[in-house]
Amino acid sequence: MSNTPTAYIVSAVRTAGGRRGGRLAGVHPVDLLARSLDAALDRSGIDPEAVDDVITGCVTQAGEQAMQVGRMGVLASKLPQSTPAVTIDRQCGSSQQAIQFASQAVMSGTQDVVIASGVESMSRVPMGSNATFHMKEGLGHYMSPELQAQYPGIQFSQFMGAEMIAEKHGFSKDQLDAYALESHMRAIKATESGAFEDEIVPVEIETADGTEMHKVDEGIRFDATLEGIASVKLINPEGRISAATASQICDGSSAVMVVSEEALKRHGLTPLARIHNLTVTAGDPVIMLEEPLFATDRALERAGMKIGDIDLYEVNEAFAPVPLAWLKHTGADPDRLNVHGGAIALGHPLGASGTKLMATLVHALKRHDKRYGLQTMCEGGGVANVTIVERL
Repeated sequence: MSNTPTAYIVSAVRTAGGRRGGRLAGVHPVDLLARSLDAALDRSGIDPEAVDDVITGCVTQAGEQAMQVGRMGVLASKLPQSTPAVTIDRQCGSSQQAIQFASQAVMSGTQDVVIASGVESMSRVPMGSNATFHMKEGLGHYMSPELQAQYPGIQFSQFMGAEMIAEKHGFSKDQLDAYALESHMRAIKATESGAFEDEIVPVEIETADGTEMHKVDEGIRFDATLEGIASVKLINPEGRISAATASQICDGSSAVMVVSEEALKRHGLTPLARIHNLTVTAGDPVIMLEEPLFATDRALERAGMKIGDIDLYEVNEAFAPVPLAWLKHTGADPDRLNVHGGAIALGHPLGASGTKLMATLVHALKRHDKRYGLQTMCEGGGVANVTIVERL
């Protein structure tokens, strides 16, 4: 290994997803975040006082997720109140960016122990409510006059972008439906084989029958069939995408602890993986969700790797055309993609998905005895993160 400073992942956890209005809807997002922060600490074995910072991804920073939800999560957790925190928004890639910021902090030598995390309660804080409230109250629109002049007549829409990708890359509705079924089948197999047990943080919830622990992803359709998926109404009657071929609205939190080599030795920590490459790129904000294709090209080039060198890939299933277009563009092996299912089955808790996918990736690398993993995420505005890790 070179003398380049290295960042290591020593714990990676997530809650099981909760469906909209489902089992996690009764849990305040601050408390939901605190559960993942506590689990990241517990599984690393580190003294909470050693944590230098917490970086939290959250997209809809309004209502119960306002007032710097990352800091609120720290105060609700077992971390000392002296632990700093910051909340960031890079849309769906928010907590993947948190991992990258944490890694950069560690690699720069300015910090030694940073927790990257994410939270989104889409039941309690509806998607887009931070923007729609202001529009309803006449307080303005995110499309400024100068922005509208640059993109006349355009309303940036992920649904529209997903349909554009399906059309551009020639994917039929039948292909999208088949991909969605495969996501559920892989998630079912992973759940029934115990593949998620090492990454999931049980969360205590109240039910009609009393208190119990939530520890199985609620969005998985254990009775999924191709016929059932195909029968779901299209979002746009003239399009190809339905709710069944889009990521599920989801409640959840997740956390990944990133440390320096010095911290690894000083605290006697056991690394799960090391950070091998950090990349972020941006492109067309209209088709927007296509950027992971080109970000992956850039990441592999910078890492001096080819797609065949990567053993497992996590490509967020915002909509079925995204991973399908990524496979087509990169020539990647479909059998290495989202091997335990993706957001179509497991849910996409927006700001929590970056660290959620990383938790799944590093544990899948260990379970399947593989070395390199790549994670990428399409993000609003035409941005994409790519993170490559090496299992240790």
